[in-house]
Amino acid sequence: MVKRILTAVIAIPLGVLVILLDYMPLYVAFFSAVSLISVYELLIASKYTGNKLLSVVSIVFAAATPTIFIIPVLHKHLVWLFSTFVLFLFIILLFKHDRIQFEQLSLCAFISIAIPLAYSSFLFLRETFPQHGQFLMLFILITTWMADAGAYFVGTFIGKHPFAPKISPKKTWEGFIGGIVIGTLSGVATAFVYLLIDTQLNGHATFEINIPYICVISAVMTILAVVGDLSASIIKRQCSVKDFGNLMPGHGGVLDRFDSVLFVAPFVYQLFSFFSPFTQI
Repeated sequence: MVKRILTAVIAIPLGVLVILLDYMPLYVAFFSAVSLISVYELLIASKYTGNKLLSVVSIVFAAATPTIFIIPVLHKHLVWLFSTFVLFLFIILLFKHDRIQFEQLSLCAFISIAIPLAYSSFLFLRETFPQHGQFLMLFILITTWMADAGAYFVGTFIGKHPFAPKISPKKTWEGFIGGIVIGTLSGVATAFVYLLIDTQLNGHATFEINIPYICVISAVMTILAVVGDLSASIIKRQCSVKDFGNLMPGHGGVLDRFDSVLFVAPFVYQLFSFFSPFTQI
C-alpha cells in the first residue's frame, strides 16, 4: 500500500501538470507514449511477441495513432490510415503464414487500434472543446482514479462481500459502492472547482455547468471504470499474470493504471459531443 500511495503522489501531479500546460504536441507525445507502452505490455502478457515484425508494426502504429492530431493529412484520412495498417498486417501474414496464426494477427490488430483510439478520446475532447478541454481531461482522470482509489481503500478496510470472486477475488461490494460514491463526489467537486477558478480569473462566471448532468455522468463513469478494470483483470487471469508490468510500483504497468479510462474516455467524448454540459453566459 505504501508503494501504491507514493507512486500516486508522484505520478498524479505530473499528469495534472501535463494537462495544465495546455500544449497539444505535449498531449500527443504523452498519449503516444501511453499507447505504445500499453500495447507492448499487453503483447508481452499475451505472449504474442514471438514474431518481432508483427510486434514492432503493432507497437509503432499504436504510438503513431495520436499523431493524427498534429498532422492534418492524417487527420483527414483516418479510415485510410487504419485500412493501410490492417492491409500491412495481412501482407505480413502472407509471407509469415507458417509462423503466424490468424488469431495472433487479430489480437495485434485489435489492441493496436482499440487502445490508442480510447486514449485519443482525450485529444478529441481537447479539439472539440478548446475552451474546456483541460477541464474535461482532468474530469475524466480525477473521477475514474478517485473511484478506483475509493474502491480500493473502502474494500481494503471494510470490504466483506465479494463482488466478482472468479475475476478479481479482492474486489467487494463495499468497495464497488464506495468507488461509485467517491468517484461521483470527486467529479462534481472537480466541476465546482473549475467554475470557481473561472470566476476568480475573469471576475465573474463566463459559463455554467449543468451540475445534475455532471453528477449522473460521473456515476455512470465510475461504473464504466469498473467494467474497464474487470476486463483487464479477466485478461490478466487468462494470461496468468498478476500485472501488465512493473513500471509503476504498487500499481503495476501503465495499462494497469489506465485500464479504467479505456471505456470512460470514449463514452464522455461521444456523449458530450451530442449534449455539452457547458452553457456560455
